[in-house]
Amino acid sequence: MGRVTLQTVADKVGVSRMTVSNAFSRPDQLSQALRERVLAAAAELGYVGPDPAARALARRSSGAVGVVLTDSLGEAFLDPVAAAFFGSLAESLAPTGLAVSLIPAENVGGHVPARDLPVDAAVIYACAGDTEAVQWLRRRRLPLVFVDQDPVPGSTGVLLDDRAGGRVAVEHLLALGHRDVAVLTMNHRRPAPGWADDPRAAGSNHVARQRTAGALDALEAAGLTGRVYEVVDNHDHLIRPGVADLVASPDRPTAVVCFSDLMAAELVRAAQAAGLGVPDDLSVVGFDDSVHAHTVRPALTTVRQHFAAKGRLAAAALTEAIARTRDAEDDQPDDRDPVVQHIPVELVVRGSTAPPRPARRG
Repeated sequence: MGRVTLQTVADKVGVSRMTVSNAFSRPDQLSQALRERVLAAAAELGYVGPDPAARALARRSSGAVGVVLTDSLGEAFLDPVAAAFFGSLAESLAPTGLAVSLIPAENVGGHVPARDLPVDAAVIYACAGDTEAVQWLRRRRLPLVFVDQDPVPGSTGVLLDDRAGGRVAVEHLLALGHRDVAVLTMNHRRPAPGWADDPRAAGSNHVARQRTAGALDALEAAGLTGRVYEVVDNHDHLIRPGVADLVASPDRPTAVVCFSDLMAAELVRAAQAAGLGVPDDLSVVGFDDSVHAHTVRPALTTVRQHFAAKGRLAAAALTEAIARTRDAEDDQPDDRDPVVQHIPVELVVRGSTAPPRPARRG
């Protein structure tokens, strides 16, 4: 038999080429029985369906969306927070038929995936707005959904209420009687870990700044001065030197609100290695309620984010943005104000927080 084509299958079943095409790409246009006949004939002939590239060209759609991750692709999937979000996003998009393509934030070896990869829209996950990938996607005028960072004009943002999370964490510690509460966050612009000269300017991305701002809001409302200790990044090997110095500091606080559960877990280990009790000598609050909240004893008091809700909202925002773009009458840049959806957070109290020792009360 020569090359098997759409027409070959149509002739075998006794239907039109369009009917065969619909069996593969628009199954809702056929009865279940007819579709099964067409697909059975195609399988018998060894026909796998219309060429995906040609189909995408005809539909003016790739059938895929991109996801730009904050780190290298390998490192991103070692992060339980990023992995949980991506899993929820992919699961939520599955019923739509949209495939998911991963796009590195920076170009590698002369390749420019954000410029060349065929996608109908993209999620920008916790990346700086000036990364090469974001610049290229904006030039292509693709619908964009920004997650855990400020959206650009014409796009949609899906953001945790990080500021409320930082605030509720401190309010919990204040209710326990703590008056010397510090914030532990990250700032990749720092050459080494240390106390921030300007606490309100601490943090190197949207999430870090918002969580720190919420914590400082609560401290200032209570008439207290907030202190912020910064490590270089949210990776364990970069956290450890900083938390070791923090617990050894003569002006160590009685409680610390951390940017992430990973930071909080490393802080608990450092405190215990230095002979301190958690929470007797140091209360620790994490953020995320990820797997790291349960890798130390005592388990972490933390601010829980809902990964499934974040993934569902991002998927819905993507499909809505794609539909809106298809319905647009022109190809002019979209400069409307960003649409932002906030996801609430909640405090989960476990064993890593308790009232301060009486001798440490301020």
